[in-house]
Amino acid sequence: MSVVTPEQIARFRAAFDADPNAKVVQNAVTASDVLDIALNREIVANTDFTFSIKLDDWKVTNQKSSGRCWLFAMLNLFRVGAMKEMGLKEFEFSQAHIHFWDKFERANHFLHAIVQTADRPLDDRTVAFLLDHPLDDGGQWNMAVNLVRKHGLVPKAAYPESYSSSATRRMNAALNHMLRTSAMELRNMTDSGASNAEIDSHKDGRLADVWRVLCIHLGTPPETFDWQWRDKNDKFHREGEMTPQEFAQKFVTIDYEDYVCLVHDPRNQTLETYTVDFLQNVAGGPPVVYLNIGMDDMKDITKRLLEDGLPVWMGCDVGKQMHRQRGLWDAELFSFKEMYGMEFGLEKADRLRYHQTMMTHAMLFTGVDVVDGDARRWRVENSWGDKKSGIKGFYTMNDSWFDEYMFEIAAPSSYLTDEMRAALSKEPHVLSPWDPMGSLARN
Repeated sequence: MSVVTPEQIARFRAAFDADPNAKVVQNAVTASDVLDIALNREIVANTDFTFSIKLDDWKVTNQKSSGRCWLFAMLNLFRVGAMKEMGLKEFEFSQAHIHFWDKFERANHFLHAIVQTADRPLDDRTVAFLLDHPLDDGGQWNMAVNLVRKHGLVPKAAYPESYSSSATRRMNAALNHMLRTSAMELRNMTDSGASNAEIDSHKDGRLADVWRVLCIHLGTPPETFDWQWRDKNDKFHREGEMTPQEFAQKFVTIDYEDYVCLVHDPRNQTLETYTVDFLQNVAGGPPVVYLNIGMDDMKDITKRLLEDGLPVWMGCDVGKQMHRQRGLWDAELFSFKEMYGMEFGLEKADRLRYHQTMMTHAMLFTGVDVVDGDARRWRVENSWGDKKSGIKGFYTMNDSWFDEYMFEIAAPSSYLTDEMRAALSKEPHVLSPWDPMGSLARN
């Protein structure tokens, strides 16, 4: 085994002390935020925050202290058509409502997965992964579609935010404790030879406990509600009593069932489909399936959707090379290499392989700046509120960042090439539960 020696330390110390640039940077960084020191002023100065195509004329939403970005991004996409349909300037679907159903359905799926894997040892990597992530806040486009299809939607007024929907940590802690206890119980029952009926009965009792905790924290979801409103011209409208399914059917104006998840995963073959094992929330629902495409194709589809007036749901590694208050992303926004005097290395594929990047956040493209047919920057609607977050909550993504940290969009199948549509019929390759292509579904 190679150990650190006094000679090594002396050599490193002497080299650092002899480097005047290192001493200057040390003085700066020990007294200031490293992001302020490394910020590339040239990129800041040369980035304009206007766009040749801009779709949004509404306020951003705020997921607060929760990991519900994927649901906010989908509902932000849906509300564009709903506002037009109802003649409203501002409107939000209830994010808390669909969040309730995700938690409930995901608890059921977790318990089902525990029973499925009960014959494996407790330290099996898949079992350990399931126990590490019983009920995360995150999710994927297909998972959100499963929820809307089964449970519908309601306006925010019919099921408003609660303290726990906006700050999920304590609720999640209680649910995770309960679900891990349930996992132990179900595995013990399997080991002792319990019948399927006995296991199902115990699982049903634990789901009743999940329902109780969710209702205590989030409120009981409505079966029906009364809906009426005044539009932006002060004209009164009344729909009367509606179910969540009726509300979604009437006011979601896009065919979300036709949307396809497209990813750019340079580790794997393009024009092949992929899924992630155990990545699901609704048991029995269609699985999460990705079609892997090239980066140029992803940009082209995104640009064409925006040019046609359609915002675009997307997933990315949000925190890399980002200045939150300025609302700016660029692949070289922070000059870390120059500041530290070292190479970091790793291309995009290797960053995925070596756990340096993954999908961490879902948002909505609402604009693009096109010059001579090419996109040079993209406008993004975030869900972090409008205070100290971009320009009133909207961000600018330079095209260099898209290349390095964008991973996924959801798009109607009509925007795919014939070759892409044909590839969708292929049996998906199954990635491990812990693969970075599933990371958006974690906290």
